[in-house]
Amino acid sequence: MAKDAKTPQKPGSPEAFRLPDPEVVSRTMADVAERGHRIVTEFLNRQTLSASQDGAPGPDPLHLGSAFLDMTARLMANPARLMQAQLGFWQDYLTLWQNTARRMWGEEVQPVIAEDSKDRRFKDEAWRDNEVFDFIKQSYLLSARYFTNVVHAAEDLEPKTAQKVDFYTRQFVDAMSPSNFLMTNPEVLRKTAETGGENLLRGLQNLLSDLERGKGKLKIRMTDDSKFTIGENIAVSPGKVVFQNDLMQLIQYSPATEQVLKRPLLIVPPWINKFYILDLRPKNSFVRWAVAQGHTVFMISWVNPDEALAEKSFEDYMLEGPYAALEAIEKATGEKSVNAIGYCLGGTLLAATLARMAARRENRIKSATFFTTMVDFEEAGELSVFIDEEQLRALEGRMSKRGFLEGREMATTFNMLRANDLIWSFVVQNYLLGQEAFPFDLLYWNDDSTRMPAAMHSFYLRRMYQQNDLVKPGAIELGGTALDLRKIKVPTYILSTREDHIAPWKSTYRATQIYGGPIRFVLAASGHIAGVANPPESGKYSHWVAESLPPSPEEWFASATELAGSWWPDWHRWVSALDKAKVPAREPGAGGLPAIEDAPGSYVKVMASD
Repeated sequence: MAKDAKTPQKPGSPEAFRLPDPEVVSRTMADVAERGHRIVTEFLNRQTLSASQDGAPGPDPLHLGSAFLDMTARLMANPARLMQAQLGFWQDYLTLWQNTARRMWGEEVQPVIAEDSKDRRFKDEAWRDNEVFDFIKQSYLLSARYFTNVVHAAEDLEPKTAQKVDFYTRQFVDAMSPSNFLMTNPEVLRKTAETGGENLLRGLQNLLSDLERGKGKLKIRMTDDSKFTIGENIAVSPGKVVFQNDLMQLIQYSPATEQVLKRPLLIVPPWINKFYILDLRPKNSFVRWAVAQGHTVFMISWVNPDEALAEKSFEDYMLEGPYAALEAIEKATGEKSVNAIGYCLGGTLLAATLARMAARRENRIKSATFFTTMVDFEEAGELSVFIDEEQLRALEGRMSKRGFLEGREMATTFNMLRANDLIWSFVVQNYLLGQEAFPFDLLYWNDDSTRMPAAMHSFYLRRMYQQNDLVKPGAIELGGTALDLRKIKVPTYILSTREDHIAPWKSTYRATQIYGGPIRFVLAASGHIAGVANPPESGKYSHWVAESLPPSPEEWFASATELAGSWWPDWHRWVSALDKAKVPAREPGAGGLPAIEDAPGSYVKVMASD
């Protein structure tokens, strides 16, 4: 009996497969040829120019060869352990073959190896329901485990070498996931059958667009940036720029209450990214929420530096950042003292500023809050992989030619720390599934990268990440004053996040054993960004609190109590209890400093590609 033409076909079945429209293919290929030629030409021109300016890159710019040679030598020194690992791998593989055959005969079998429940690469049901794709998935997981075990089996490796080998082994393993390839991803195969391959044509167009955005280098589009405009639907909390210098603009936000806390709040964000992570949308804006609690909020908006600011130093960021902001706040409000927040690198700068003030007996910052901030860099996490002497010299060579570190270089480094989420998932969505980017405010911010002045960035990487000098009393001198973090006596609130891949929480916890004043340490769920930008209204992510501060983070966590929801109310109760005095609300520009322009100002709108 003939099948009814209107009967829906099972996705992926031969009847469901259709050929792409020849006219669409023709137009796409013509466009590919024209755009491809233009991209390649521009890329070659840029490479020639780069080589003439920076010198040709070495054959091993990441200096991985020596690290893997060292690992291989250590492994071969213990062949029995290597053979044991290989034997275990093949035994597991043989079991997988047998189990797959049994499944095909209809038996129920347990997996030899299962993916992590949080691994979104294998969320499609076919990875479990289909015997072939389940075999592919488990084969990959077994191989990944084998590679990782072999790397960990190398004995007596220098710690930095072991960390580098482990990191790049995982990068290789992540890249080789079957979910990243057309023929081994069931979701992509299904989409290809359903659309007659049009998803791949769209993916090719997306790939070309991303190459054009990167001017010959792949710049993966993470979100539909056409849907966002800074100051219109993102970074929209009302206020005025009331001060500016070469390095920053100072924004004073409009009040939302008739009375405000007498002591203003100064926020020092990182200059690795832009400040508006704390003011994305009204629903998740820390700025909006703090204003609603009665704080007079001042935000530093750092400049996106070019070659003209190449010599700006870490000391300049301190003097033209927090110090200049304090003077401006006093003129604007009449208040000499403030509560201060520092986020990530902004927190490191705040700690250095407080240490200098302590040495000079200056007490204008009455309390300090640190968001995901490291001051002791001994165990700085996987960012340390990129900071050895060879890589630093190469980086400094590039920066000396340009005067700054390109924003995309820093962004790529951070993305590699979460490659599956921030690289490979978008490769699958954009190029294999041919999907259009979804508008997402956080990813728009993540893609809005900033440059780093050469002098400042070299100091930061060498003196802090490489030499860990900030935590050593007197090792760093800024503005003619030797720094000692132990002299900081102001009340301190330290907020860390449990899944932070940039500032590991156990490293940030070390500050509790350094500062000399009263300290409250709070650990939020989630990561470096989502754990911080977590409004109470969202109902997301718990946090942990404890009254004691034992020497080790493990001891602290064992004694901590988990509380549901955002940590924001806890912080407000803490900071407002330090000084409850209130005054009439302050309008930006109505005090001693006239308004320069509307928030969010012009500095934040300068793109790294401008």
